[in-house]
Parts: sequence; C-alpha cells; structure tokens
Amino acid sequence: MRWERLKTPGLAAAVWAVLSAPAAATNCTEEAMLVFDASGSMAEMGYNGLDRPRITDARLALRRALPRITPIRRVGLVTYGPGGSEDTCSHVALRLVPSPDAAERILSEIDRLEPDGSTALTRAVSAAANALGAPSRPGIVVLVTDGKETCGGSPCALAAQLAAEAPKLTVHVIGFRVRPDFFAWEGGDSNPDFDAPISAAQCLAKETGGLYVSTETVDDLVKALNRTLGCPVVSSLDAAHVGRP
Repeated sequence: MRWERLKTPGLAAAVWAVLSAPAAATNCTEEAMLVFDASGSMAEMGYNGLDRPRITDARLALRRALPRITPIRRVGLVTYGPGGSEDTCSHVALRLVPSPDAAERILSEIDRLEPDGSTALTRAVSAAANALGAPSRPGIVVLVTDGKETCGGSPCALAAQLAAEAPKLTVHVIGFRVRPDFFAWEGGDSNPDFDAPISAAQCLAKETGGLYVSTETVDDLVKALNRTLGCPVVSSLDAAHVGRP
C-alpha cells in the first residue's frame, strides 16, 4: 500500500485503525461456506401479519453484502429446509462449493427457495465443513439461522467434534430474529428493540473460536455478514470512502 496517496487524515487514521485492530475474518484466502436457513420459520412475519417474511429481509441483506465479499473470498452455499420428500430433516443441499465471484450464483439459489421444512442445522454445518475439506484444510463456516435444531441433531456435540478434529475450521453463527418457542406479541419482528434470545447453535461458534452475532434488522445482518464472512480491511476501507469522491 502506498501511504503517500492517502491525502485525507481521517482516511489514513481509519486505515491504520483497521490494519492494527484484530478482526474475526483476518485471512481472506481461506475458503468459506454460507449455511442458509430456509426452513418453514423463515416465512414467518411479525405479530401483526403486516411485516415481511424473514427470508425477504435475509435476501436483501445478502444482496447488499455478498457482491463486496465474493471478489476477495471464495464462497460456497449449503441450504436446509425445502425439499421434495416427506422427510424434511433430510433436506440439506450442497448447492455450491467454494467458488470465486459467487455472489450472483448464491443469490440466484437463495431467491428460488420457498421456506419449508425443518431446521437441520447440525447436519447442514457438518456438510459445509466437509465441503471445505475438514478436518485437514482451514476454512470458515457462516451459519445464518432464525431458530434452533429441530431434527434431533446436537450442535454442541458437533462443535466439540470440530474443535477436536478440525482445529483450522472456524464456525460463525448469525442469529437472525431468533424467537423463543412461546412468543408474546410485544416482541414481534416489528419491534427492533426486542432483546432476542440466543440460538442454541451458539456453541458452534464458541467451541471453534468463532463469533455469535444476534441480528434483528437488514442493516444488522449486513454488518454481521461483513464481519464474519468478509475481509475486514477491504470492508472498512469501503466504509471510509462512503461520501467521498
């Protein structure tokens, strides 16, 4: 980097802060897998039925985040939920292995999904780890989910296994509008101040050295995707250029 070209003191300070600060995703050469929850609960709306389905806002966030992430990181996609068989817990699909400039392919896959089925997140994260070449190869898994495991899997058992057998693999978990089983209207999706509960999948992040991030809004989810899946130096430099020619 040629420091003499940074004429704006504020921008130079921002660059220095970024380069000297620790970040979640520091090695942008590591391949990544996005695990996307397309289970039936992603079709749910706010308590008054006037809000948008969760998957609509999740798509908006991905459409904003991925085009800046995929040029600098190879990303693949695993989904769970929709499928053609009655055994909805078997609906885990490897839709794309880590590939360069994969934003449009990932978005196209997610846009075609109709939320349905159960939450087989443990099986899905395991499939993503295998796609990355675990246990021998390093990689990043980013799970976006609005709920808990409903297919009998144990995310915490998988977390312990990955921590022991695949120490180069990091799992980040983004909880998107996670809700308790018995949910009062005061905490509907329309209420951005609601203090959402933590997903049971948090242990996947904790045991593998990843992050767990609770999100409620599209902006929250974009920031979480940039923080866990993106390259922090490039993302922060982009932010520093906002409003500048």
